[in-house]
Amino acid sequence: MPDFQIRVNATRTGPIRDGRFQRAAHQYSDDMGYAVALHGERLVQQRLRQVLKHPTGYYQSRITVERGRGGAYVVTDGGVVYGPWLEGTGSRNYPATRFHGYSTFRRVKPMVDRDSQRIAMELLRRYQSRGLLR
Repeated sequence: MPDFQIRVNATRTGPIRDGRFQRAAHQYSDDMGYAVALHGERLVQQRLRQVLKHPTGYYQSRITVERGRGGAYVVTDGGVVYGPWLEGTGSRNYPATRFHGYSTFRRVKPMVDRDSQRIAMELLRRYQSRGLLR
Protein backbone atom coordinates (compact mmCIF):
# COMPACT_ATOMS: atom_id res chain seq x y z
CA MET A 1 0.00 0.00 0.00
CA PRO A 2 1.23 3.42 -0.79
CA ASP A 3 2.06 5.65 2.09
CA PHE A 4 0.42 9.06 1.88
CA GLN A 5 -0.16 11.98 4.16
CA ILE A 6 -2.87 14.65 4.26
CA ARG A 7 -2.39 17.89 6.11
CA VAL A 8 -5.25 20.23 6.80
CA ASN A 9 -4.86 23.63 8.35
CA ALA A 10 -8.18 25.09 9.39
CA THR A 11 -8.81 28.36 11.06
CA ARG A 12 -12.11 28.84 12.79
CA THR A 13 -13.45 32.36 12.74
CA GLY A 14 -16.83 33.92 13.20
CA PRO A 15 -19.33 34.70 15.91
CA ILE A 16 -19.26 31.31 17.62
CA ARG A 17 -15.47 31.19 17.82
CA ASP A 18 -14.94 34.72 19.13
CA GLY A 19 -17.84 34.65 21.60
CA ARG A 20 -20.19 37.11 19.88
CA PHE A 21 -22.91 34.51 19.50
CA GLN A 22 -22.76 33.47 23.15
CA ARG A 23 -22.94 37.09 24.30
CA ALA A 24 -25.86 37.84 21.96
CA ALA A 25 -27.71 34.69 23.06
CA HIS A 26 -27.20 35.55 26.73
CA GLN A 27 -28.33 39.14 26.15
CA TYR A 28 -31.37 37.91 24.20
CA SER A 29 -32.32 35.57 27.04
CA ASP A 30 -32.02 38.35 29.60
CA ASP A 31 -33.93 40.85 27.44
CA MET A 32 -36.65 38.29 26.79
CA GLY A 33 -37.14 37.62 30.51
CA TYR A 34 -37.31 41.35 31.20
CA ALA A 35 -39.77 41.99 28.35
CA VAL A 36 -42.08 39.21 29.56
CA ALA A 37 -41.89 40.52 33.13
CA LEU A 38 -42.71 44.06 31.97
CA HIS A 39 -45.72 42.67 30.12
CA GLY A 40 -46.79 40.95 33.34
CA GLU A 41 -46.39 44.18 35.28
CA ARG A 42 -48.60 46.01 32.77
CA LEU A 43 -51.27 43.33 33.04
CA VAL A 44 -51.19 43.42 36.86
CA GLN A 45 -51.55 47.21 36.83
CA GLN A 46 -54.42 46.97 34.36
CA ARG A 47 -56.20 44.37 36.50
CA LEU A 48 -55.70 46.39 39.69
CA ARG A 49 -57.31 49.43 38.01
CA GLN A 50 -60.34 47.25 37.35
CA VAL A 51 -60.75 45.59 40.74
CA LEU A 52 -59.56 47.97 43.46
CA LYS A 53 -62.56 49.64 45.07
CA HIS A 54 -60.80 52.55 46.80
CA PRO A 55 -57.29 52.79 45.37
CA THR A 56 -54.88 55.10 47.14
CA GLY A 57 -52.10 54.52 44.63
CA TYR A 58 -49.66 53.19 47.21
CA TYR A 59 -50.11 49.51 46.42
CA GLN A 60 -50.04 50.10 42.69
CA SER A 61 -46.87 52.17 43.01
CA ARG A 62 -45.13 49.19 44.63
CA ILE A 63 -45.81 46.79 41.74
CA THR A 64 -42.50 46.48 39.94
CA VAL A 65 -40.15 44.14 38.09
CA GLU A 66 -37.15 42.93 40.10
CA ARG A 67 -34.42 40.36 39.73
CA GLY A 68 -35.39 37.30 41.71
CA ARG A 69 -33.36 34.36 42.87
CA GLY A 70 -31.31 32.78 40.17
CA GLY A 71 -31.28 36.00 38.14
CA ALA A 72 -34.79 35.65 36.71
CA TYR A 73 -37.08 38.64 36.59
CA VAL A 74 -40.20 38.63 38.75
CA VAL A 75 -43.19 40.92 39.15
CA THR A 76 -43.63 41.77 42.81
CA ASP A 77 -45.52 44.08 45.11
CA GLY A 78 -42.31 44.80 47.01
CA GLY A 79 -43.47 42.99 50.13
CA VAL A 80 -46.36 45.32 50.97
CA VAL A 81 -47.75 43.99 54.23
CA TYR A 82 -51.35 43.77 53.00
CA GLY A 83 -50.37 42.30 49.61
CA PRO A 84 -51.28 38.71 50.56
CA TRP A 85 -54.66 39.95 51.81
CA LEU A 86 -55.38 41.71 48.49
CA GLU A 87 -54.25 38.62 46.60
CA GLY A 88 -56.42 36.36 48.77
CA THR A 89 -53.64 34.22 50.18
CA GLY A 90 -53.36 35.86 53.60
CA SER A 91 -54.44 34.39 56.91
CA ARG A 92 -57.07 37.11 57.28
CA ASN A 93 -58.97 36.18 54.14
CA TYR A 94 -61.97 33.90 53.98
CA PRO A 95 -63.13 32.29 56.32
CA ALA A 96 -61.76 34.86 58.79
CA THR A 97 -63.46 37.60 56.75
CA ARG A 98 -65.82 37.62 53.78
CA PHE A 99 -63.10 39.03 51.51
CA HIS A 100 -61.68 36.36 49.19
CA GLY A 101 -59.05 38.62 47.61
CA TYR A 102 -58.69 39.78 44.03
CA SER A 103 -56.34 37.00 42.85
CA THR A 104 -54.64 39.52 40.59
CA PHE A 105 -51.27 37.81 40.22
CA ARG A 106 -52.83 34.36 39.93
CA ARG A 107 -55.21 35.51 37.18
CA VAL A 108 -52.54 37.37 35.25
CA LYS A 109 -50.01 34.51 35.20
CA PRO A 110 -51.84 32.41 32.55
CA MET A 111 -52.14 35.50 30.34
CA VAL A 112 -48.40 36.16 30.64
CA ASP A 113 -47.66 32.50 29.88
CA ARG A 114 -49.91 32.72 26.81
CA ASP A 115 -48.22 35.89 25.50
CA SER A 116 -44.61 34.99 26.34
CA GLN A 117 -43.91 33.10 23.10
CA ARG A 118 -45.19 36.02 21.00
CA ILE A 119 -43.00 38.44 22.97
CA ALA A 120 -39.96 36.18 22.57
CA MET A 121 -40.48 35.87 18.81
CA GLU A 122 -40.87 39.65 18.37
CA LEU A 123 -37.66 40.23 20.29
CA LEU A 124 -35.88 37.51 18.30
CA ARG A 125 -36.87 39.23 15.05
CA ARG A 126 -35.37 42.48 16.34
CA TYR A 127 -32.14 40.69 17.24
CA GLN A 128 -32.04 39.01 13.84
CA SER A 129 -32.64 42.29 12.00
CA ARG A 130 -29.60 43.74 13.75
CA GLY A 131 -27.56 40.69 12.74
CA LEU A 132 -26.98 39.51 16.30
CA LEU A 133 -28.66 36.11 16.05
CA ARG A 134 -29.45 34.08 12.96
